[in-house]
Amino acid sequence: MEKLVIIPTYNEKDNIRQIIGAVFSLQQDFHVLIVDDGSPDGTGSIVKELQAQYPQQLFLEERKGKLGLGTAYIHGFKWALARGYAYIFEMDADFSHNPADLVRLHHACAHEGADLAVGSRYVKGGKTENWPWDRAVLSYGASIYVRFITWMPVRDATAGFVCYKRAVLEKIELDKIQFVGYAFQIEMKFTAWKLGFTIKEVPITFIDRKEGYSKMSKGIVKEGILGVLKIQWQSLFGK
Repeated sequence: MEKLVIIPTYNEKDNIRQIIGAVFSLQQDFHVLIVDDGSPDGTGSIVKELQAQYPQQLFLEERKGKLGLGTAYIHGFKWALARGYAYIFEMDADFSHNPADLVRLHHACAHEGADLAVGSRYVKGGKTENWPWDRAVLSYGASIYVRFITWMPVRDATAGFVCYKRAVLEKIELDKIQFVGYAFQIEMKFTAWKLGFTIKEVPITFIDRKEGYSKMSKGIVKEGILGVLKIQWQSLFGK
């Protein structure tokens, strides 16, 4: 009950079997929690089938309707804390995050003094592959924008490949986290930083998904732009 990988899903039937197998193939005692938002493509049913193969390692929480990335992770965080996990991970289902890097994120928290380890595209050694130019520009521009507005010393604030020590999630008032899209990732890191926790960026190679489709939308981008301004405003004025 030490390490839990939380993977939110919505219509990931093309990836879910392979990503779960890849995590368990590491043989590093990771457990996996899938938080599925009622995927109409049957993602949840595939996970239920796999639970017979991994009865003590694979868990499924099903929610009704597409409720958003942030609320899926909050649901998973609370589930993990209630069961005593020491290290809690965020990871995408689509192989844009290499499961092998879970070991490096855990090492940063367990042995290198980090309270929160971020799989980063924008530190030395990090990179992206197979991204369209507009997505690459948007992502890198967002990283610069976040640092400029918040002054947070994190180069990849929108990253969704993260390891938290239990103490970080216990300290954050999870019910007060406001955002559900990519601004959620920024808000969580910003809150942890403001609470005095140590953040370490671990270089990774981020590879664009090969199966399924991206959940990026104009609404998510807008939330990110305005959300950064909002959390800094609230921070400066004591909320």
